[in-house]
Amino acid sequence: MGQLQKYTWLIETIRRAGKISHRDLSDKWERAIEYSNGDPLPRATFNRWRKAIYNLFSIEIECQTVGSYLYYIANPEDIDEDKLKKWMLDSFAVGNLIGENLSLKDRIIVDEIPSGREHLTTILEAMKESRVVNITYRPFKRSHGYTFSIEPYCVKLFENRWYVLAHNNRDEIKIYGLDRVDDAEITDDRYKFPKNFDADNYFSTAYGVVIGYDVKPQRIVVRANEDHKHYLKSLPLHHSQRLIEDYGEYAEFELYLSPTYDFVMKLLQFGAMIEVISPASLRKTMKGWISDMYELYKND
Repeated sequence: MGQLQKYTWLIETIRRAGKISHRDLSDKWERAIEYSNGDPLPRATFNRWRKAIYNLFSIEIECQTVGSYLYYIANPEDIDEDKLKKWMLDSFAVGNLIGENLSLKDRIIVDEIPSGREHLTTILEAMKESRVVNITYRPFKRSHGYTFSIEPYCVKLFENRWYVLAHNNRDEIKIYGLDRVDDAEITDDRYKFPKNFDADNYFSTAYGVVIGYDVKPQRIVVRANEDHKHYLKSLPLHHSQRLIEDYGEYAEFELYLSPTYDFVMKLLQFGAMIEVISPASLRKTMKGWISDMYELYKND
């Protein structure tokens, strides 16, 4: 078990408990035999981990001195408000949880995903040092890849695939799927990262990774039927999603984004459970796709 896993185990254990004594922490650690080998958690080790956690994540583990001596996360908002930190800690926590239950490995099902993570380390290293990367990229419709240079601006995880947004050698800002990168090599050349670039803002009106410069963001209203409205409430389509009103048999939601190809494909996945109410242009697009689908099956 690596140190990061130990730290995230400690953070998640305290988060779940709210407040917990060192004795109870040590007991829980001792029972996590896959990691602890059945050994307790010494107080000196625990305090070293507390300090390391603060240095790495800026997460403060404090001790309540009134009454019982209980440990708690003093600044939970720093986790909840930082998307990357929360995602990272949640990912490690799930990994730890599965690691503690490897005896159930035949009953825990996961999908193999084309994440392209083997090139993620190279891209992140280049981003830290503002270095140009030579990549060999093979689009889905081409049998062979081609090599060119990019200046990586940011990376994004979307639907189990890693992507890099980069300025390429043709003076374009484009998105590239890392699972389609055959090779990536950092060069000695450096680039100047734009001071005014904000990754969250850049993708704020995108559904996924398709920017769609020719598709303007707009207010979109969708209607979800009684069976699907709860799903949309618990898992919004986009960060801009807001509930307009729940009418019982259906609920209406508004979103503000660019209705690009990937968003249309997402809506089509829901079939008749979701209807686009506005704008009319998006209704027309949906109708066109649905008509094409009907043509495929009308003779059955």
